[in-house]
Amino acid sequence: MSSNKNALIRYKTLDKCLKNKFKKYTLEDLMDECSEALFEFEGKESYVSKRTVQLDLQNMRSEKFGYEAPIEVYEKKYYRYSDPTYSIHNIQVNENDLRAMNDAIQILKQFKDFSMFKEMNGVIQKLEDSVHATHQKSIIHLDKNENLRGLEHIDVLYQAILNKKVLKISYQSFKAREAGDMIIHPQILKEFNNRWFLIGLKGKYLYTLALDRMEAIEVVEDIAYIDQNIDADEYFKDVVGVTVTPTQRLRKVTFRIDPENAPYVKTKPIHSSQTIVHEDHLGTTFQLLIQINFELERMLLGYGETIEVLGPKGLRERMKDKLQKALKHYHKQI
Repeated sequence: MSSNKNALIRYKTLDKCLKNKFKKYTLEDLMDECSEALFEFEGKESYVSKRTVQLDLQNMRSEKFGYEAPIEVYEKKYYRYSDPTYSIHNIQVNENDLRAMNDAIQILKQFKDFSMFKEMNGVIQKLEDSVHATHQKSIIHLDKNENLRGLEHIDVLYQAILNKKVLKISYQSFKAREAGDMIIHPQILKEFNNRWFLIGLKGKYLYTLALDRMEAIEVVEDIAYIDQNIDADEYFKDVVGVTVTPTQRLRKVTFRIDPENAPYVKTKPIHSSQTIVHEDHLGTTFQLLIQINFELERMLLGYGETIEVLGPKGLRERMKDKLQKALKHYHKQI
């Protein structure tokens, strides 16, 4: 059982004892009660030390968790609440707290139909009931696509990563004629541009697999899981999107945006490494220090006529070639 859950069980037990008007509790009594409560939940002997209970009482008295419990020692040995009506479950929240909780609930409700959050429906309803949430329309709207193929796999993949399970995935890339099985040690789930991807270890290398190309997933129990202990922020820090090539060196990507559209790129950088290197009547020249991948090229192409890629030369030539091919479509008569 996690230490956080242990602490919650102890606080709940201490609260029950401290508000009991018909029994006197010494510190040793509180230790016994907490040990017994943990035994009931864990099914094994659990000893709660004097220091642990003293720290719990100190935390309950403080503002640390918002309790500020009025715990007193009387007759120099017994513990109780000085206010007999007090309980940690009767914490009062002010109008600002309620408003903030309402806002959070409205955002959570947008995920109610998303497969990974189906279990949250009951929790969200309880939150609404608890804070008397208003059934207002959503003011914040998040971009999502519940009809995207592959979303039904998220729960299985999430649990496999959480519980360190090896998977056999039947996968068909867009270039393959039929699906093939692969053994994957799943590491990270990543969302980009409303599509979901799995980063998994296959052999010695990490692969990026789109969830919408997965046909079937099966847990493999007789293979030991290999945890790469990947920090997602660190893993994706040098790219736009999901395609990471560990052997590729970082490149300086330079591009100019016309004066009318430069403010949009300034306020919403393409990548965290983005810097401004020059500004004049032709526009603003930006530079990225980044790996060049498919997603970056697609993003740059998305700026259409407002952008000119200046370097590196290979990227500039690829952009020019793609735009020339695109232009041919508009020379045709419909």
